[in-house]
Amino acid sequence: MNKPGSSPKEIERKFLVVGDDWRRKATGPTHIVQGYLARGRKATIRIRIRDNKAATLTIKSREQGASRSEFEYPIPLKHAQALLELCGPSRIDKQRYVIAQGRLNWEIDVFARPDGLVLAEIELDHETQPVKLPKWIGEEVTSDPRYRNSSLINAD
Repeated sequence: MNKPGSSPKEIERKFLVVGDDWRRKATGPTHIVQGYLARGRKATIRIRIRDNKAATLTIKSREQGASRSEFEYPIPLKHAQALLELCGPSRIDKQRYVIAQGRLNWEIDVFARPDGLVLAEIELDHETQPVKLPKWIGEEVTSDPRYRNSSLINAD
């Protein structure tokens, strides 16, 4: 939780997923389409639409590691659809599933492209918070910029 007046932070770890054992416990999916209006050296600006019902505008810093600034705002769906058109081919299409693990939730994203890519993320309260890794968790890719969503838009 952020202190009043502090910058909102997202602390998450990201992993490759191995196998399909995670599917037995997963809820969902939620269909997510997101597009990037800007991908700068210091930040990205994205539009996200969930199940064609709800939309957000997000500005996210691009520091290395698990902790980054994130500012997310709900926006009208019609605005998001118009903004998504401005993104052109800078889009991602994925299905998101959720698995509860105690107070935490694993979010598993199955990407339409590149085929076969499945990533798991877990959002933490602090960077040193211990996490029990399920058997279906593979290599950690938190610090690998190739696995940021903003990098995957050009993946084929």
